[in-house]
Amino acid sequence: MTISPTSPAPAQDRPAVTSRKPLPILTEQQRAGLRPELLEVIENRKSGLSLNHVIGCPLDCGYCVRHLFDNFAMKVPRALMSDEQAVDLLVGHRFFQPHVTPIQLLNRATDPMLPAVKPHTFATLRLLDAHKLTNHVLVISRWRVEPADCAVLNSFRNIKLTLLITHSGIEHDQVEPVDSTIAATSLRTAFEHAERYRTVLYWRPIVPGLNDSDEHLSRALDLSRYAHATVFTGLFYKDQIRAYYRDHGLPEPYQEGARRKVFPEALEQRILAAARSRPDGGSPLFRKTSCAVTYAHGVADFNGHYGIRELCDICPASQLQRCAKAWTRPQAQKVAAMAERLGGKLVGINDRAVVVAGLDEQCRYVMQHSLGYQVHDVSKPHHPRRHGRADLGWPATMKETTP
Repeated sequence: MTISPTSPAPAQDRPAVTSRKPLPILTEQQRAGLRPELLEVIENRKSGLSLNHVIGCPLDCGYCVRHLFDNFAMKVPRALMSDEQAVDLLVGHRFFQPHVTPIQLLNRATDPMLPAVKPHTFATLRLLDAHKLTNHVLVISRWRVEPADCAVLNSFRNIKLTLLITHSGIEHDQVEPVDSTIAATSLRTAFEHAERYRTVLYWRPIVPGLNDSDEHLSRALDLSRYAHATVFTGLFYKDQIRAYYRDHGLPEPYQEGARRKVFPEALEQRILAAARSRPDGGSPLFRKTSCAVTYAHGVADFNGHYGIRELCDICPASQLQRCAKAWTRPQAQKVAAMAERLGGKLVGINDRAVVVAGLDEQCRYVMQHSLGYQVHDVSKPHHPRRHGRADLGWPATMKETTP
């Protein structure tokens, strides 16, 4: 499905990029040793088109998705192309829709607030803002955010910018060598200086035996006071990450790997109970990133989670009203044509989701963002009340499934 990009802003209207020495761009020889997926700098994910033109990170978090791309050993950030080239590629991408498609920035293979990466983050944000785009832009970091950074983040006038600060509270220095107090301090700083952007506490990964004690939960919920919204979620324990744990003698939290995030039902119930009993409030909890981001900006969820009604039982009433107003069951003819253009077919539309066959995740997500309605693969059914999570940690008696 080809969608025309927005026209670039005139050069004289573009904010000046801070003078800096850019990261070196990988040579052809260096690129030859990388997985093809890393060279594809744009990937469509549930929370938006993910732009990753800088790769390499020294933070060594044991559960990092860099294991999936075989570049965990790449500690020094390098660029695959210039920021200008990356933005041109993004707005010209066949899945990009101006003012509609959410964007994730440098979230797959580096941290966008690392000193060497941050100038690229800010330059990319400036370029996107200069296009006069109003799309959601998500920047996810666990590193240092200073008041001067907040001034830059407040300077963008068009994009809906959200800074998601990843905080786990994990104290096992081989699983997460980065001190969680860094993220806690960054969250407070970002929240206290937020004007045009919004701040979300990205409480993840919560893992049994590592950071799920009552004390851990209490600290995180207290920290949620310094955020416009809070997302809590579990661990991607895919085979590559599990192999890393085993090779390094790290404690294995689960007996098997999983395609989806692992988050046991009992752990979720403990978190929700702790949140209900907190005496001094805190920001609302959400199970899904897009729910938190859109709540923070006062708009409806761009992923249409309202159709999966059990997800909404913890949402503020104001957000439920926004989502209910925006949520509309799409016309079958329109959806069938969209699925066919993307190379798949429509199986059906129910009150929870559009069900399709023959489409990969990237194509399903572009449909989801376009429709504001959940889009599921018929071959990968969603279990009611499991919220799109892995089967691990859920009662075996829960047999009911829906596409």
